[in-house]
Amino acid sequence: MVRIRYDEKEYSCAFSFTLDLISGKWKGMVLWYLQDGTLRYGELRKKLGKITQKMLTQTLRELEKDKLISRKVYPVVPPKVEYTITKRGARLIPIFEQLIEWGDEVAITEGAVVE
Repeated sequence: MVRIRYDEKEYSCAFSFTLDLISGKWKGMVLWYLQDGTLRYGELRKKLGKITQKMLTQTLRELEKDKLISRKVYPVVPPKVEYTITKRGARLIPIFEQLIEWGDEVAITEGAVVE
């Protein structure tokens, strides 16, 4: 069995490592919205809906630390910050698409209304 050590944590396998990098209510959604291009903080917050400022800031910091997004700060007043998905982060998009397809199939099978 392969063990992974990363960021002062130890994982029993690559699967648990991967889930830790992308888990949480908001990380996947941030990556999903950034697939179409660079967004500013306020644009992301508007797209995500009910996320708090604190949670969005924390989510963005974690994604940046794990090199799934990049952050560019412009030296202007008021401050301008843009977020872009990295190549590493973009590699997750096809996986997310498969998860969406799976979710649609299961929802339909279970009788959920899919609009």
